[in-house]
Amino acid sequence: MRTTYIIDFDSTFTQVEALDELTRISLKNHPDRESIYKQIEDLTHLSMEGKLSFRESLHKRVSLLQANSDHLKQLVTRLKKKISASFLRNKAFFEKHSDDVLIVSGGFKEFITPVVLPYHIRKENIYANSFLFDDLGNIVGYDDANPLSEEGGKVKLLKELKLAGNIYGIGDGYSDFQLKELGMIKKFYAFTENIERKPILEKADHITPSFDEFLYVNHLPMAIAYPKNRILCLIIGDMPEQAVQALKKDGFSIRHKNTFEEKYVSDVDMMLLAIDEKLDNEQLERAVKLKTIGYLGNSKQKIPSGICTQMGIVVFDDPKNNPRNIEFIPKRMIDFINKGDTYLSENFPNLQLPRMVGSHRLIHIHQNVPGVMAQINQVFAQHTINIVSQFLMTNPQIGYVITDINSKYDKQVLKDLKQINYTIKFRVLY
Repeated sequence: MRTTYIIDFDSTFTQVEALDELTRISLKNHPDRESIYKQIEDLTHLSMEGKLSFRESLHKRVSLLQANSDHLKQLVTRLKKKISASFLRNKAFFEKHSDDVLIVSGGFKEFITPVVLPYHIRKENIYANSFLFDDLGNIVGYDDANPLSEEGGKVKLLKELKLAGNIYGIGDGYSDFQLKELGMIKKFYAFTENIERKPILEKADHITPSFDEFLYVNHLPMAIAYPKNRILCLIIGDMPEQAVQALKKDGFSIRHKNTFEEKYVSDVDMMLLAIDEKLDNEQLERAVKLKTIGYLGNSKQKIPSGICTQMGIVVFDDPKNNPRNIEFIPKRMIDFINKGDTYLSENFPNLQLPRMVGSHRLIHIHQNVPGVMAQINQVFAQHTINIVSQFLMTNPQIGYVITDINSKYDKQVLKDLKQINYTIKFRVLY
């Protein structure tokens, strides 16, 4: 049975609301620009939350624009730099499913089409409104015969399209939810990577903090092995906001607490500690999912490095209290999670890695005893796996192996690698 994916544009495919951005471009030198910006933003939110009819909101916003074709060109350039991060890294999905993806938006083709075409989305699969221009290229209105300019326009459009099979909708606003409410789609996924609208979240079949999450729950191939929004990063103590934002921007699930609370012990994947914070040995030993710790200060006497090494936990710290490390330490943690880099780690062999395209990266951490590397490569040989590249570094306690392999492989190989004697931790990065 065919599956069709209906994807919204504003605040979903892109990080921003395009009409809001167009206003900021067109009214850049207008004396009342801040007041008009606020009016348009308010109209957008009221419409997205279902508190104002879409047509009324659209009419009022377009009337305030004072934009022309030159402003649209600037907008397209800006929007291309504002693609939502999880859509950006999953470009391969759109290439593979180019027949199945529809962009359905209350926005306008004049800026949507040039932004989404590079993602292999077919021009005929882009459904949006159209501006009307005067002879000088000024926007003077829009085509009000287009069903997408009306209240419930997405519902009306899908009724006309008469799509067969399973239809999934991904978006952030009320018009996206209406598709499920009126039976036009099988499931509605509320996309929250850029904005969360509480009235919409309460009605969604599934809250989707990233496109990775959508692909993961629907068992579709994705660029990374596990959605970042499911990676729990616990921040402890009085932490500078720059450090928090560095981790939040990368899409991890953030919890900021004063202490390492018991309820997080079994689930935490990453930890960032403020200076002078300490970790309890017994809690740390039970944090079996923990992969990396960042410490804004000298971690000696504060974090049991030996236990971390035995558990395969990579520690990054700042022994000289360098102010730039407020962001540098989180960046090291991010690079370890994303690429496997252990550069400047306090307790692991230091390794910097290039990202390999078209392959899967596997991390194997093991006790540094003879024969483990031979077992690892024997598993690859038994499964006829082609190794694209391989990196090994050791210290007296552990061996750290990064292996890039061809994209197609039997999942049994992962189970076999985990079962090798002296294995401490194993995971797939992407």
